[in-house]
Amino acid sequence: MSTFLIGGGWDTAEVYEPFVRAAGGDRRIGCLIVDEGDGAAQFERYAEALRKAGADTPVPLLVPLGGRFEPEAALDGIDGLLVCGGLTPAYQEALVGCLRRLPELLAERGMPYAGFSAGAAVAARRAVVGGWLVDGVPVCPEETGEDLAEVEARAGLGLVPFAVDVHAAQWGTLPRLIAVVARGAAPYGVAVDENTLLEVADGRARVTGPGRAHVVRPGGGGAVLVRSRRAGESFPVE
Repeated sequence: MSTFLIGGGWDTAEVYEPFVRAAGGDRRIGCLIVDEGDGAAQFERYAEALRKAGADTPVPLLVPLGGRFEPEAALDGIDGLLVCGGLTPAYQEALVGCLRRLPELLAERGMPYAGFSAGAAVAARRAVVGGWLVDGVPVCPEETGEDLAEVEARAGLGLVPFAVDVHAAQWGTLPRLIAVVARGAAPYGVAVDENTLLEVADGRARVTGPGRAHVVRPGGGGAVLVRSRRAGESFPVE
């Protein structure tokens, strides 16, 4: 089963194409959206990008803010699941009741997963859901905090072993991920730029798109090592 992580942005429908191809079948793509009141309008944005990428039928899967996603019924007749963007803590809360069931269901049905922005973050075993302070010290812009102050890593879906942050170059979130890895809250992490795809399959992660995927690994003594990967490059997933 492949996992596709998109770092945000709306300019490059091509980053959805590998996911749509992997879905196969009738290319019915379920779009999980935490609905903060504009869910239908948000769905149309994703549907347009997916159609440009070759999807036949995008399907809205709207969960009200504060609600829980029930995957068994929602994914009947669906060929691939796209978990969309929005308030990342709200997506983690919507999925918290199926953090084990959903990956098992995807594996049983051979269904690929794609995450856009928040959906990419919650794909991790330890999901970086937001925050902009570490022990009261700013590490990224306040407006990227997702309504949280201190940086938080919560239980995620575990589709990938590394933590994920998004909008890396555009929002300046790479330092937040560096702080998470340096504190040992995740074994390592990848911060993905907008309009950039990280495809994880068969033990490797491959970068597509105009941006970079910034791989953050512990370097010992609280230090970290950062290596930025561009389109066409890949790295092993441990």
